[in-house]
Amino acid sequence: MTQSLLKGIEGVFIPVKDPKLSANWYEEILGFKLLYMEEDAAVMKITEQSQTVVCLVKTLDHQPMKFPKNNFGVGKYYNFIPQNIEETHKFLIEQNVKVNHITGEGNTKFFTFYDPDGNPLGVCQ
Repeated sequence: MTQSLLKGIEGVFIPVKDPKLSANWYEEILGFKLLYMEEDAAVMKITEQSQTVVCLVKTLDHQPMKFPKNNFGVGKYYNFIPQNIEETHKFLIEQNVKVNHITGEGNTKFFTFYDPDGNPLGVCQ
């Protein structure tokens, strides 16, 4: 096959304890825009131009996302693209968000941070 059957990601689903509280955090800290609330989920956009939605889904027996052990060092499911990785890292620290150090190889830099439910999220530039 010479052409991909798929052209992007429509949605990312993140388990949370309380979608409304989590949506407030994702809006205040990350700048996501709330599209609508459902009984057990908050649907958000990263930016107005983004086609991908982030759906914060209430889980009944919440456990933070945990990536299986591997030899590659991957520990999260999602990497978000920042405007500027250093400024993003600094801002998250100033907001008292749990943030790991920036690391990387070559031109690629990345770090992990954690939402209020303990879900590991990545930033990569």
